[in-house]
Amino acid sequence: MSIKLEIRPESDFLNVTAAGDFSLAEGQRTFLDMLKAVVRHKVRKVLFDGRRLEGEPEAVERFYYGEFAANAFAESAKLGAVARSTRFAYVLEEPVLDPKRLGETVAVNRGMLLKAFDNLQDACSWLEIEHPKKPDGL
Repeated sequence: MSIKLEIRPESDFLNVTAAGDFSLAEGQRTFLDMLKAVVRHKVRKVLFDGRRLEGEPEAVERFYYGEFAANAFAESAKLGAVARSTRFAYVLEEPVLDPKRLGETVAVNRGMLLKAFDNLQDACSWLEIEHPKKPDGL
């Protein structure tokens, strides 16, 4: 099963909900879809709710996802398509969420403003946005 994304532009952020089985290839594909939406809607805040994702990513997959996301983001920023100040908040549950935050560390060390959370309220506070409505789909 692939990852299904629901992408909804809100007034001051992009609200992304994901469901399905995590794999590195699917994670990379969906990050590019999300990045295209950031460019299209010209937002600087992204709330990624992946609490309905399943799987147990290996450490190497976490590393490569963080590296891929940071490189794709940096390329878009270099071209002026996205603002370097764009922030990404990922809300995940274990085992998709890594308690050691390896993917987060990799992405942040490569210049992204990204943080992983285990609850929606903390993610919204970090992004300085209001708690979004529940999605209709997925």
